[in-house]
Amino acid sequence: MNLSITHRQLNISLIVSDLSSKGAGRWGGGIRPFLLAQALQNLGHQVKLFGIAYDSDGPLINQQNLKIITVPCSYYSGLGGSWRSLSQLLPQIDGDILYAVKLKPSSYGIALIKKYLSNRPLIVDIDDWEMSWFGGDYWQYHFKVKGFIKDIIKSDGPLKHPDHPLYLRWMEKLINKADAVTIHTQFIQQRFGGVYIPNGKDTILFNPDNYDAEFSRNKYQLNEYKILMFPGAPRPYKGVEDILMALDKLNNPELKLVIVGGSPYDEYDQTLQKKWGKWLIQLPKSPVQQMPEIVAAAHLIVVPQQDTPATKAQFPLKLTDGMAMAKPILATKVGDIPNILGDTGYLVDPNSPEQLADKIKWIFEHLEEANNKGKLARERCIKYYSIESMSEILNQVLQPYYSQK
Repeated sequence: MNLSITHRQLNISLIVSDLSSKGAGRWGGGIRPFLLAQALQNLGHQVKLFGIAYDSDGPLINQQNLKIITVPCSYYSGLGGSWRSLSQLLPQIDGDILYAVKLKPSSYGIALIKKYLSNRPLIVDIDDWEMSWFGGDYWQYHFKVKGFIKDIIKSDGPLKHPDHPLYLRWMEKLINKADAVTIHTQFIQQRFGGVYIPNGKDTILFNPDNYDAEFSRNKYQLNEYKILMFPGAPRPYKGVEDILMALDKLNNPELKLVIVGGSPYDEYDQTLQKKWGKWLIQLPKSPVQQMPEIVAAAHLIVVPQQDTPATKAQFPLKLTDGMAMAKPILATKVGDIPNILGDTGYLVDPNSPEQLADKIKWIFEHLEEANNKGKLARERCIKYYSIESMSEILNQVLQPYYSQK
């Protein structure tokens, strides 16, 4: 799909909450800020990414033709350290449009300050309900003057944490200060409003015609197995344990679950290996450019999200990895997943290892039929979940700014 560009070029500053290799940079370009950047570039706009890099270096791999400006900062540096980093970053943010990704102080908060200093229009993109990690609407900060001061000043005080829920709640209350809001799931739209822009996939890069499944299986030493693949970092809410329990039930040594990358936050990977190591193969984290070759090795992509407020707010990028590569997909009926897949994948109830086991067995017994459904999934991905689809909607969002000088 080629977009006809009839508008003037804009200089757009994407302000990202953490551009370190442990944050938004950990997948080397495959997540929401980089997808938005690619979609905006597709419209002919000049795009730069700006952000603080907490306790780490910059992104794993810099996307081609995308300028990334980061300022290092200690994660628990408190107001003083954050202000020093902010004072270095703010003068460099030079866009005609400010586009903050996430309702966080380290993205939307920075963008609000820049908006009031420069009087530039501000768009905010919400790709998670950040408060869902802390109890959502039930969370409360029990304010006491002495306790508040201690929380700010103490070396390990919780209010030195830039993502403390008190700050996240403040950001939610300031959402009306943005000139426009974009979102990527129905759950977030119902909560915050905004224009729906689903995550797109680079369906040119993720094109199964360019890769040989057997070659990939041999390269990654997977050729002896029937491969279920979870192409992301496992977390408890992502339901990987349900897949592993399903494999226990099937007890078929030919089946293996391949996880690509791992958790950068804790020892959850080791916990899985200790209990279910006989079913697991873990590949190292890889840049987005390498992911199509890895996904090509899969017989089945699994996205077994559990049913939580956090997962309802998410758009699992692993879905479009599999869809774009025409792979059979087995997922759970959580959030937007049924709408994204339509009738081009297989769905079971969340938190149901028994249903997963039955469906895994059925898919491998009817693999030709499943592969044909995977081809339909690619067609659906191209139509609704491509970078071009994102570009078309973003073009409408930006219409009010094309005539401004």
